Amino acid sequence: MKRIFLALIISLFMAGIVVQASDLIIESKTQSYNEQENKLKFDGDVKVTVDDLKVVGDSADVSMDENQKLDTATFYDKPYAYEIKKNKKREVKANILKMSLITKVVKAQGDTQSIVFDGKTPIVVINADEQEYDTKTGIMTATGAVTIKYKDLDTFSDKAKVKTDKNGDLKDIELVGNARIKQQSNDSFADRFYYDAGTKVLTATGNTTSNAIMDDGAKLVLKSNRQEYVQDKNIFYASGNVRVWYQDYYAEGPKLTLYPNKEGKPNEAYFTGRSSITQGVRTIFADKIMMTMKPKNFHADGNTRTVIKNIGSGDNGESENGGIGLGL
Repeated sequence: MKRIFLALIISLFMAGIVVQASDLIIESKTQSYNEQENKLKFDGDVKVTVDDLKVVGDSADVSMDENQKLDTATFYDKPYAYEIKKNKKREVKANILKMSLITKVVKAQGDTQSIVFDGKTPIVVINADEQEYDTKTGIMTATGAVTIKYKDLDTFSDKAKVKTDKNGDLKDIELVGNARIKQQSNDSFADRFYYDAGTKVLTATGNTTSNAIMDDGAKLVLKSNRQEYVQDKNIFYASGNVRVWYQDYYAEGPKLTLYPNKEGKPNEAYFTGRSSITQGVRTIFADKIMMTMKPKNFHADGNTRTVIKNIGSGDNGESENGGIGLGL
């Protein structure tokens, strides 16, 4: 989870399409008005322009309210919407695209894809069953098999929500339901991921699991109820039934603080509260345990107790019940 949203958050909020109070220009081969449905209908090479936003499709209609004011523009048959500002381009593809001219909500439905380009290079790609952008609240919501791709970063979730302020700057990102963040060989899973741009803290809650591949190829697995990465301090916290597997080490405790090495890999794990670390048949209990991955080592402190299982038995000095005694 370390640093995984750093670059993504700079660009992701730009994927929304902003619809402001402006003239609506619609071009097509044919235009008609259906009084019974109270809709304007457009067919053949439909082109719509609102400020910098353009929508292209085969057919569209615009519903009217009871006062004969434009209500919602709906585009059918896989329309394509795009917006270009300076060197940035945002585009949205979907089976159906709806633009509310009253609530200023843009909704893409069916096989939706949003892409943000820097020049000709894609920066962010978002795929989902449905995507919706509310220009008043600054919230973009994607639902249904949501994937977000940024360079070597991939996220997966049932739902994703991105919130921006009135200036378009990011406020927070939320991934909900079967959420996963993958970066190269590292994986994190949780019921929910939440990133707060103000505090620069990424939090994972609910069945959290993080897998990290070390430089030597060894795998570190961390499971807990809650995991938190503080971007400014580059520190990782875990709490609630914390368990760590690394090579032949298994450690558990109520709380964990994890510090990376110079290469950014998890390296120093500090357990607080009554914890334990197991290696082979030996288990050490202590109030505090420090475990390091490189060099591989550990240190236990505070009311330490060691339990060694199945140490074997011999004829000399063996007690009558098969244990080890002093021959008394």
